[in-house]
Amino acid sequence: MIEVKSLYKSFDGRDVLKNINAVFENGKTNLIIGQSGSGKTVLMKCLVGLLTPEKGEVLYDNRNFVTMGKKEKKLLRSEMGMIFQSAALFDSLSVLDNVLFPLNMFSNDSVKDRIKRAMFCLERVNLKEAHSAFPGEISGGMQKRVAIARAIALNPQYLFCDEPNSGLDPKTSLLIDELIQDITKEYNMTTIINTHDMNSVMGIGEKIYYIYQGNKEWEGTKDEIFTVNNKRLNDFIFASDFFRKVKEVEVQSLSEEQ
Repeated sequence: MIEVKSLYKSFDGRDVLKNINAVFENGKTNLIIGQSGSGKTVLMKCLVGLLTPEKGEVLYDNRNFVTMGKKEKKLLRSEMGMIFQSAALFDSLSVLDNVLFPLNMFSNDSVKDRIKRAMFCLERVNLKEAHSAFPGEISGGMQKRVAIARAIALNPQYLFCDEPNSGLDPKTSLLIDELIQDITKEYNMTTIINTHDMNSVMGIGEKIYYIYQGNKEWEGTKDEIFTVNNKRLNDFIFASDFFRKVKEVEVQSLSEEQ
């Protein structure tokens, strides 16, 4: 579990995050959503230590990441897995070597055991047969699956995903969402996803935080999002005709059930 308490971050005297409080639970896909410039990416960077907040706490199972020293932070980072927006694979390394990279950096296991672990992770994302290929030889969806395999190589307690569906077609995006959710539950990880993808919100939003102009405007679940009366959230989520129609159908269905 990751708990954020009274978090503030500013740049050049301008508050970008204002009194953010949140609890990201184990075994759930926790989503951070918001418009571009809302502060959600800054929040994610504060969570993983790329930015230091002016005030507040970031507690990893009651361990305050903000006040840790370099050695403590390095140890904690070995418990984190990250999936970047662009997959961020090394083009000159094979699929297997990309997954091996964090193991070679942080693991004290033998070479044989590291390779065994990397192959297990590739099998978990259904890419065992592609282990000798290079990133440029596989599709964008396969690259994201390699990124997921690399992110879970060290068996992390905490998984961070920055726009994991960026650049993918809807069907592949759905597969990536399902894979992230399955792995989250399988390993009981604390998973935090920064996303613009409304299909992800509707599909795997077990806990959702909506950030608006640096404030936590709303929190809830995908099931609550259809009936919420927050105008800013509704304008953001249901901006397209398609999602407005989805909401109308869902609200009508809920009314009939009652």
